[in-house]
Amino acid sequence: MLIQLSSGQGPAECELAVTKLYESLSKEYDDIELIDSHKSKTTGCCTSILLHTDNDLSKFEGTVLWICQSPYRPHHKRKNWYVDVSIIAEIDNENIGNGNICNEQDIKVERFHCGGNGGQNVNKVETGIRLIHIPTGIAVTCTTERSQLQNRHKALQKLKLILVAQRATSEAQQRSDAWMEHKRIIRGNPIRTYEGMRFTLRSKK
Repeated sequence: MLIQLSSGQGPAECELAVTKLYESLSKEYDDIELIDSHKSKTTGCCTSILLHTDNDLSKFEGTVLWICQSPYRPHHKRKNWYVDVSIIAEIDNENIGNGNICNEQDIKVERFHCGGNGGQNVNKVETGIRLIHIPTGIAVTCTTERSQLQNRHKALQKLKLILVAQRATSEAQQRSDAWMEHKRIIRGNPIRTYEGMRFTLRSKK
């Protein structure tokens, strides 16, 4: 399942809430994988985060509320900050190579030596893979597996998820009503409510 966390048009506090929500969900669901993120101008904040999980988190679609005194504007009266959670439809794996997502000729493959644990073999063999999608300039890397083939496969899947999300956003932009819905943060009846800088869960659905 592909999930996008977004601050919409919200201020830095909403962008911080995006980061905190991602960190909280990562602790709750240990298979969550960060696919892509858009950093904001404020350190430690993101305007949006794209993540993937095998768990069914469709119940999260909607709005998450964070109640907290602003860490950036101590005397600001507002304490309610909102994050939009959207489920993005995925495309079957076989479509990655048939032109629906990207063609093999559009991908530049780079190999590099991996560092860290793994013994001498890791240092001698180019197991790390970097894929660059030439039309968009998107680059992804994978170094988690011991074999080059496995790393290439995982990097390709990560690239596919990013492109799927971008295409979904692009299609939404072409439909003004859908695009406005995508940008809108529904402030009533939040799916979850968190409180304080520790991002403590108050209510859960």
